[in-house]
Amino acid sequence: MSLLEAEPTSANLVEKAAEAIEERIVRLDWESTQQLFAGILRAMGYRTTVSPRGSDRGVDIFASPDGLGLEEPRIFVEVKHRPNTAIGSQDVRSFIGGRSSNDKCLYVSTGGFTKDARYEAERSNIPLQLISLTDLRRLLVDNYDRLDEQTRSLIPLRRIYILAD
Repeated sequence: MSLLEAEPTSANLVEKAAEAIEERIVRLDWESTQQLFAGILRAMGYRTTVSPRGSDRGVDIFASPDGLGLEEPRIFVEVKHRPNTAIGSQDVRSFIGGRSSNDKCLYVSTGGFTKDARYEAERSNIPLQLISLTDLRRLLVDNYDRLDEQTRSLIPLRRIYILAD
């Protein structure tokens, strides 16, 4: 085997990096996972409020351009950090119950979603986006340069360059 054959391909390096980032996200506790997603929303230009411990009435993070909810969009976020447990349709129905048609909803689940949960989200009258662990990783990487230091410290990353061919 030549030295070139032993070297990993660019695709392999990217895949390994993605897996490593997802593994690090999975190792976060639930509070840090909420803080990570709130930080991503802030990097995207929103002001966020993270619900304190205890009863959050189904909303872990609230985001809006002004932080008060007076400007649209008003974004309600539920974060479930259960890496080995997919969210079902009943969880999705519970989350969107009580939301108004002007509200935008995000449901983040590190354990993914069942087929029925995806169907429930698609047919919802309330705008709802389901965000899996892979989606969370992509959002993190895409917005990493704009994250605040506190959020970056949760998942410290370093940019590397590889040949594009």
